[in-house]
Amino acid sequence: MASGGRRPRSREQHGNPAAAPDLWLVMLGAGVAAIAGFFLLPKGGLAQNLVYNAIGVVFGLCMLAGVRLHRPRRPALWYWFAAGQFASVAGDVVWEIYEYVLHQEPFPSPADVFYLGTYPLLAVGLVLLVRDRRGRDLAGLIDAAIVATGLGLVFWVFLLHPVAAAEADSTLAQVIATAYPVADVLLLAILARLFTAAGTRGATGRLLGVAALLLLVADVAYTYMAQYATYDAGDPVDGLWLMSYVVWGVAALHPSMASPGIRHATGRPQVGIRRLTVLTASSLLAPGMLFLPGMTTRPGDWIAAAAGAVVLFLLVALRMSGFVTQVQRQAGQLERLAMQDELTGLGNRRHLETHLRAAWASQPRPSIALLDLNGFKHVNDHLGHQAGDRLLIEVAHRLAGAVGDTAAAFRMGGDEFAVVLPGAGDEPALAVVNRIVEALRQPVRLGEHELLTGAGLGLARGSDTDEPFEALRRADVAMYAAKQSGEESCWYDAGLDRLASEEARVGAELRTALDTGQLRLVYQPIVELPHGRPVAAEALIRWQHPERGLINPDGFVPVAERNGLIVEVGAWALREACRQAARWQAELGPDAPQRVSVNVSARQLVRPGLVGVVAAALADSGLAPGRLTIEVTETAVFDAGPAAATLQALRGIGVGIALDDFGTGHSSLTLLRTVPATVLKVDKSFVDDLTSGRRAVIPIALIEIADGLGMTAVAEGVETAEQAAELYRLGYRFAQGYHFGRPAETLPALRTSSAA
Repeated sequence: MASGGRRPRSREQHGNPAAAPDLWLVMLGAGVAAIAGFFLLPKGGLAQNLVYNAIGVVFGLCMLAGVRLHRPRRPALWYWFAAGQFASVAGDVVWEIYEYVLHQEPFPSPADVFYLGTYPLLAVGLVLLVRDRRGRDLAGLIDAAIVATGLGLVFWVFLLHPVAAAEADSTLAQVIATAYPVADVLLLAILARLFTAAGTRGATGRLLGVAALLLLVADVAYTYMAQYATYDAGDPVDGLWLMSYVVWGVAALHPSMASPGIRHATGRPQVGIRRLTVLTASSLLAPGMLFLPGMTTRPGDWIAAAAGAVVLFLLVALRMSGFVTQVQRQAGQLERLAMQDELTGLGNRRHLETHLRAAWASQPRPSIALLDLNGFKHVNDHLGHQAGDRLLIEVAHRLAGAVGDTAAAFRMGGDEFAVVLPGAGDEPALAVVNRIVEALRQPVRLGEHELLTGAGLGLARGSDTDEPFEALRRADVAMYAAKQSGEESCWYDAGLDRLASEEARVGAELRTALDTGQLRLVYQPIVELPHGRPVAAEALIRWQHPERGLINPDGFVPVAERNGLIVEVGAWALREACRQAARWQAELGPDAPQRVSVNVSARQLVRPGLVGVVAAALADSGLAPGRLTIEVTETAVFDAGPAAATLQALRGIGVGIALDDFGTGHSSLTLLRTVPATVLKVDKSFVDDLTSGRRAVIPIALIEIADGLGMTAVAEGVETAEQAAELYRLGYRFAQGYHFGRPAETLPALRTSSAA
């Protein structure tokens, strides 16, 4: 083995998952076994040298084989590693020719050309490995410079300077001897960059780092032994070089070698405890070395240590400035995230509140508009939440375009948005509102669906209050007033607060009424034409208020619809109507109403559990399902979906289904096919036409449709004998209205007829 140089070891990278996944483990085991065999051979003998060279050649070929097996994305770096390993083996071969053939041990020799040539080849491969990343990593580069400077100074003091200052036979020998530790410093700098780069290394990347580190440790150990002790071929340091050979080759056989580089990490290197410890230790090396014994008597080393301390101080200062900049940048990003709606990119509620506080500190104060999309729940229920999100994004885009630079739009949450309008009078604010309304009138295309969406806008003037959040509350009140009235926009006035207060009071009292038994059911007869015999009854709810007397549904049902209490009220009505129908049946026998009808709201239909509520009411009362009819408006089931599914389930247990007020809502013949209705109730407005001189085209068409579909037609709102006679002439056999009886808590004995 060479005594004047050492064998450089080559590096390689990983491979592609196409090869046998355990081949690298097999070769790793074989390499360790070969190294063990190397130390069993006679120390310093030819056999030991030949085994040494064979290991280098075999694992250099492993790198080439890995390229062919795994087809890496960047094969060039593997060729550089292989070239470096083969150059090291070539240096060993040249040295052994001198030693065993020519019986010479010259220094320098042609072998040193190959040994030293190994380092640039490996360095190119390592640089390609480090650069196999995306994005800039200035922080990682500074960290590498701190580590390389600190450790490089140690190299200078203990290895590089003593080697350079040592006596040599010639200038060339001096240069060659110094070139080895210089090459190691280059290797150290590249390794520092490799291990401080932002991102994660795969298995192959880690193996390559281990191989390069083994090479560096072996070189440093050899240089130290050559300078301060003795080195003989076959010493343990040869095991480090050989293990470096093996790990280079094994890295190329690993399945991950196709992409061995550093995987890009979003963000910057994380300064964990290990990194911080390494950086701290490296930055303290230079000033620490100034206090080594005898340092002041070695001017060259002292100057190098002082210069290193200055460089490290500047690098640390640069790194700290990077920390500060990063913290400031991240603080700005966090502030933007805290103030921005993630989905739409508009300002969020927190941003709105901050904006309002600032706006109220100056004059004129702005007006505020709140808007809530119409039918957004339907989009989510029927097209999915992804479609709902796309709708919100499109609405936000239109809002931003409509308000322009004269106003600011925000998303409050859900489908609710806010706009801070110009404050110089109503005219500029209304101009923006008109643009918003016009923008939202345009259909929104979501895949195969074209949606017509609108919104109710509530407006409040900032000049009317000193509190920004009071203006926001007023806009909210006005928005709900707009939605209830069907208007596109509504300005706040004090009367809306009174209405809201009244609604809140009614809601609270209705809760008490439900708990204390103040609600009543009255029944209106459904009769058979022409003789007017009652055959069924419709249950209608009333509220017997302790102070205001009897309240009709119009005075409390809309409130119950809005606050959700309608679900409990409706469940109570179902139970009570079933119990009453069962009592009639028990008391009146064949004269009892054949059916009882109960109105169910749209909100009840879409809430889970209605079928269970109906089934429980029937079971508790003992009423047969066929004696109960559920009445729904066509508007409640126009969109099909959950409401239609609920009706199908009710029909499945034998309950009748009636379409109430047919012809006044979203009338559609398709509805008659999708809803399992058994009864069609013709609205009073069409009955009125019969005696007002208008043609009876619609009543005629509806009775024909009902007969054709096998449904029972019931004419509602019959108030005169003339209307009843005309309906009978047109084919109607069932009717209800004040002409036959007003709603009452009790009914006279009824005689049954065919189903109604």
